[in-house]
Amino acid sequence: MSDNNSDLFEHYEFIASTGQLPLRVDKFIINFIENASRTKVQKAIESSNVLVNGSAVKSNYKIKPLDKVSVVYSYPKITHELIPQDIPINILFEDNDILIVNKEAGMVVHPGFGNYDGTLVNALAFHFNNLPSLDGQERPGLVHRIDKNTSGILVVAKNESSLSVMAKKFEKRDLNRLYIALVWGDIKEEKGTIIGNIGRSLKNRKIMSVFPEADYGKHAVTNYKVIERYGYTTLVECKLETGRTHQIRAHFKFLGHPLFNDFEYGGDRILKGTTFTKYKQFVQNCFKICPRHALHAKSLEFTHPSKNELVFFDSNLPEDMRKLVEKWKNYSKNQF
Repeated sequence: MSDNNSDLFEHYEFIASTGQLPLRVDKFIINFIENASRTKVQKAIESSNVLVNGSAVKSNYKIKPLDKVSVVYSYPKITHELIPQDIPINILFEDNDILIVNKEAGMVVHPGFGNYDGTLVNALAFHFNNLPSLDGQERPGLVHRIDKNTSGILVVAKNESSLSVMAKKFEKRDLNRLYIALVWGDIKEEKGTIIGNIGRSLKNRKIMSVFPEADYGKHAVTNYKVIERYGYTTLVECKLETGRTHQIRAHFKFLGHPLFNDFEYGGDRILKGTTFTKYKQFVQNCFKICPRHALHAKSLEFTHPSKNELVFFDSNLPEDMRKLVEKWKNYSKNQF
C-alpha cells in the first residue's frame, strides 16, 4: 500500500495471473471472495477501500495481468474463534494416531468466509482435544480436504507426528485414493488418463479450468475406468495422481463429460438424451434424488504413520448416490 493508505488494514489481497483477461475490478473481486455481493463490493469501491497497485480505483477499472488488488478498511480484519460444536461424525476407524471420517455431503470441511461454524473442524474440536494443526492454521487434525458437496473418506491426524507423516504422504502422493463419479455421456474408452494443468478460471475465479498446453495452473493427472454404462450417463472410478482443487470435476468437464448435477461445472442441465417430456421428467427426478454433484471419495490406502503397515479404508456409496445409480441402471435396462 502507498503511504496515503498506511493507516488502513488489508483484509484481502489478490494478484491477477499473467493470463488475466481484461475484467472490471468489481467482477474480479466477486469472483475471488465467496459469498460476496456486488452491492457490498461496489460500496467498498465507492468508499476508496479497493486499491489496485496501491491506488483507489473506480468500479469500471479493468484488471490487467499481475495487478495487485487489495481490499482495505480502517479497522483490523475480524478473526473468528474456532467454536467446538457437538455435531455427529461418522468415524470408520480410530487409533492413537489417526481418525478415518466418512464425511456427509453438504458439510464444509473447515471454517472460512461465510462458513464459520457447522464444519467438520468445529465437530472435531468438540469431540477431540489438542488436535495438531499445520502451519498454525485453525484446522486441527486436517491433512487434506474434499469439497462441501463431495461425500466420503478423510484422514485426520491425532498428534504432531502423524500429522507430519501424513502431510508428506499427500504432498508426495504416497497413497492411493479412489473416487466414484457419475458423469454425463457415454465415455468412449473403457479406461483412460486425463492430463492437463488446473488453475483458477480466468472468467470465474470460484471454479477451476484446465490449461492443457499452457504454463498456467498446476500439473494434474486423473486416471479413470468405466464401472457401468447407462447410455446417457456413465459410472466411473477415478484414481488421482495429483490432488488439485476440483480436479475430478474440472478434468471431466474438460473431457466433455461433466459430473451429473454439478452446477458449477455445467452438469446441472440435461446434456445427453432425448427430447421427450418423459425423459426430461426422469432427469429432473434424478436431480432431486441427488441434489449435488455425484462424487464420492470411496477409499483410501496408505502406510500407517507409526505402525509401518499398509492400511485400507473403504466406504459404501451414500444413499443419494446409491439411489441415483439404481435409477439410471433401471432406466438403461428398459431403453438400451
